[in-house]
Amino acid sequence: MGEVMAITGERAQLEGNPDYKLEILPSSKRVKVVFNGIVVADTTSARLLRETRYPPVYYLPREDVRMDLMQRTAHHTHCPFKGNANYWSLSVGDKTAENVVWSYEDPLPEMAELSGYIAFYQNRMDAWYEEDAEVSIDPDNVVYTRGNPFTGWLMSEAWEAATTPELVARLGRKLVEEQVPLMRLALIVRTLHPQLLGNAYRWHRGSETSNQTEVPYEALTSSAYLNSPLVPIFDGVGGIRRRLEGDNPVLDFPILRDLQADGATDYVAMPLPFSNGQTNALTLTTDEPGGFSTKDLGHIYEILPLLSRLFEVHALHQMSRSLLDTYLGAYTGDRVLNGRVKRGDGEDINAVIWFCDLRDSTQMAENLSRAEYLNVLNSFFECTASAVLERGGEVLKFIGDAVLAIFPIDDENPVPGCLNCTPISAACFRAIEAAKDSSRRLEALNAERTGRGEAALRFALSIHKGKVTYGNVGVDQRLDFTVIGPAANEAVRIGNICKHLDQQILFSAEIAQNLCSGAVSLGRHSLRGVRNDREIFTLENTEPAPVPEESST
Repeated sequence: MGEVMAITGERAQLEGNPDYKLEILPSSKRVKVVFNGIVVADTTSARLLRETRYPPVYYLPREDVRMDLMQRTAHHTHCPFKGNANYWSLSVGDKTAENVVWSYEDPLPEMAELSGYIAFYQNRMDAWYEEDAEVSIDPDNVVYTRGNPFTGWLMSEAWEAATTPELVARLGRKLVEEQVPLMRLALIVRTLHPQLLGNAYRWHRGSETSNQTEVPYEALTSSAYLNSPLVPIFDGVGGIRRRLEGDNPVLDFPILRDLQADGATDYVAMPLPFSNGQTNALTLTTDEPGGFSTKDLGHIYEILPLLSRLFEVHALHQMSRSLLDTYLGAYTGDRVLNGRVKRGDGEDINAVIWFCDLRDSTQMAENLSRAEYLNVLNSFFECTASAVLERGGEVLKFIGDAVLAIFPIDDENPVPGCLNCTPISAACFRAIEAAKDSSRRLEALNAERTGRGEAALRFALSIHKGKVTYGNVGVDQRLDFTVIGPAANEAVRIGNICKHLDQQILFSAEIAQNLCSGAVSLGRHSLRGVRNDREIFTLENTEPAPVPEESST
């Protein structure tokens, strides 16, 4: 616990006791604290807190402390035995020490004797006196962990967990193995994701595994969240402990009533801070009569800093994976995580290239507000990019109002109902199905738009197959993972003739020859920048999309 420090050279001889204990003893000694030449506390009514494996701490009555020299801060810490601590900075003359004074202003009932008392970080003060003798300051803040059954486990086994759910399950099983009467354990980790607020992990006694639940941003406005103990924890007020048995228990959160109905007797929710300042939450529930013991919570509280770092490592890995999937795509993200991070890193792959461009975008951008135009683009991308992703394609980038995607041909996913399909035909099939689905989605969107008196949207969608170079281009300080090569250029050129052919979906002969049916030839056509004419195809039973005389791709 960060607020605990040495007061004298005396050490509490509690290490040999396997139990975790706290005791508060009255002290008849005169205790005096000096900071920057000024006595900031002077009392003969101190109380001495002794805690297993920690040096003793003096708590001084507030009336004997120069509170006029203190400035309350927003800093808080939580102790499952004492409650939530509030902090002050100390300023004397030109010298200030931040967050060096704390007090449990509303301590838990077991530690009610600390109410109205103040404690100091001893090694941040200039001098301490017991009676008239100055005592030495121990700058090391020694914390004793010998006797904690979980410290060795954290170093030797816990780090082997490959995922957060596995680590949560291992922690739950270890707590029960060491006779902690744990009924339920939950971990809530906030994350950096465009759709998710975070992830919740829950483990129940007797389970080998834990359950992971994604928490969407919409949960922030739900009554379940707003009336949960997570809100004060995330707001930084500290932790929460509620006894759920006995007369008139405090059931100020709905979850407590649910847990009590399940037989729970004690509930503890503790902040789990990460090194970046993000606050997460760890909750523990027991159905043991009398609730958690001091020993149980003491052992757990001691290991929280290291446990937090282990969970942070998992969270950072998951966050990196999530961000790469979101901004680069899963297929591309794998390559970056596997070391393709230098300019020029890449590979030649066979792929189906899928390119879709919103028509009339220049005119819309000129006539609509920025917010309205962005809504149009996002609606268009929902129709097109989502269709690609749902069929295993990789959206490489959004180029203004266009979508560039690929369906790698090394993908072995079978085509439904086609037992003899090759990887090439499977990729072509999925690309065509994504095109059909994009058209259906756009049709539904246009029905909504025209019903509101808004113009229908049109697109030019082209599909081609070939070998492309897939990798990093750009400058060392800013790289882009993309596909380059003649096949990618030809896919774009095919889209450019959609207006000329009065079609919204076109594809090359390389695609058509790998389809079982549905391809209709539109003859041979020249593509800008391509030496030879190419046979171009569209889908049968597809209504041509009318294109105005004046339009821009």
